[in-house]
Amino acid sequence: MSIQTTESVVERLETERISGSDGTVAGMANIPGCWIGGRAVDGSGDRYAVDDPATGAVVADVGLASAADVDSALVHARSAFPAWSTATPAHRSAVLMELARLVAADAENFVFEEVVQTGKSTRLATEFDVPGSIDNIEFFAGAARHLDGKAAAEYSGEHTSAIRRDAVGVVGSITPWNYPLQMAVWKAMPALAAGCSIVLKPSELTPLTTLRLARLATEAGVPDGVFNVVTGTGLDAGVALSSHANLDLMTFTGSTPVGRRVMAQAAAHGTRVQLELGGKAPLVVFEDADLDAAIHGAVAGSLINGGQDCTAATRAIVAESLYDDFVAGVAELMGRVVVGDPTDPATDMGSLISVTHRDRVAAMVDRARDAGARVVTGGRVPQGRGAFYPPTLIADVGEQDEIYRDEVFGPVLTVSKHHGDDDAIRRANDTEFGLAASAWTRDVYRAGRATREIAAGCVWINDHIPIISEMPHGGFGASGFGKDMSSYSLDEYLTVKHVMTDITGVARKAWHRTVFAAADPEAQVDAR
Repeated sequence: MSIQTTESVVERLETERISGSDGTVAGMANIPGCWIGGRAVDGSGDRYAVDDPATGAVVADVGLASAADVDSALVHARSAFPAWSTATPAHRSAVLMELARLVAADAENFVFEEVVQTGKSTRLATEFDVPGSIDNIEFFAGAARHLDGKAAAEYSGEHTSAIRRDAVGVVGSITPWNYPLQMAVWKAMPALAAGCSIVLKPSELTPLTTLRLARLATEAGVPDGVFNVVTGTGLDAGVALSSHANLDLMTFTGSTPVGRRVMAQAAAHGTRVQLELGGKAPLVVFEDADLDAAIHGAVAGSLINGGQDCTAATRAIVAESLYDDFVAGVAELMGRVVVGDPTDPATDMGSLISVTHRDRVAAMVDRARDAGARVVTGGRVPQGRGAFYPPTLIADVGEQDEIYRDEVFGPVLTVSKHHGDDDAIRRANDTEFGLAASAWTRDVYRAGRATREIAAGCVWINDHIPIISEMPHGGFGASGFGKDMSSYSLDEYLTVKHVMTDITGVARKAWHRTVFAAADPEAQVDAR
């Protein structure tokens, strides 16, 4: 599914993204930063200027949530939970289908807001972010009607046992800035489908599409208080949410260090946690690979969303016999990628999320260069405004180099050689992360070995990056645990309850004698 980039949305992007005399984008100042209890609420914390990273223009002035706003949202969520959790699956499904329809009808506004708050290309928002989010909402609308438990049976011979899968309760969720709409959908939709209520904190850098989604959810029929949004900083609203006692589940997508802090904060109250954290995905090219396919896959897989993707290809591990041709091919193709104005349909890659983040990426590349790695293409901050950074290929990196081991989260791909299949898989697994990987080969046995032995939550064969609503997303190790997307993610939002019902009608059970045999001489002698 894709959303057509209409002339009207392109014109709006071209006109409204131009900074006015007051440094703001037309019509988008003073946005309430919260959606609590079914209405827009301006947070009681500090105000925050949301910038367009491609131009520096102020997109919106947002009142951020304080700890008091988080408390209020959780009170509403707790109050709304009983009715929503006991609504029929068919009703919850119908509400989510209506939400999908409303989001599709409002696609132009979602594209516009996603582009101006992130700096990503209009093409990416139009062909990936928005349609992918709609598809995911539709998927969970269907999944809401398939919350089956285990079939009833008489395992003891005297009781019928059955399994219920009940909504876990009130969910807190923190989402990142790289895919604001998709991450909000990934967290909120399985929660709503399962019957949970949710308080979601988007990044203060990119709250617009999440707030729009919450408003449309209310319009679609999600009861007031079931879907709440509290825009705020991690130190204020984030800590207030993840450390709150009034939570049944805390979910988080973001960096590994912050995720570990979230888990520690939630653990103080014994709150369940689901984490999707960082990655350092290997792209393993075996000697029999289709070189052209591997080159194109490496460029696409490393540059999507400016490389600001935890599953992005970051470590190309290439057979020695293909190494030089691979490096040359990737460099040539990267050189043809169009970086620039996100509103231009010809633009392949827009800006990074901020100048601060751009400078962090640039500093890592500079350190790699100083350490002796070969920067083949890119690697220099361009002149002019905006948080732009060019596609960058770094060859001849060492296995202990920072650029090889640490997450860059930018349009940077490193390349190193491997010396046979054993070495390739060893290198692929030589990381603390375990989110995603890809293997490139024409040999079915080699492909099978890669899928078995590479330690990652997703292993692609002869491709890198596609995701689909029906399949799970999540890793292990420093990449976290638990799943987003697919029916597997519903397990995060449901509790398993065993219901055991006596079928004998006997008042005095045989097992009672293990407790009071002497006191009840009529108890059966054989407790078996």
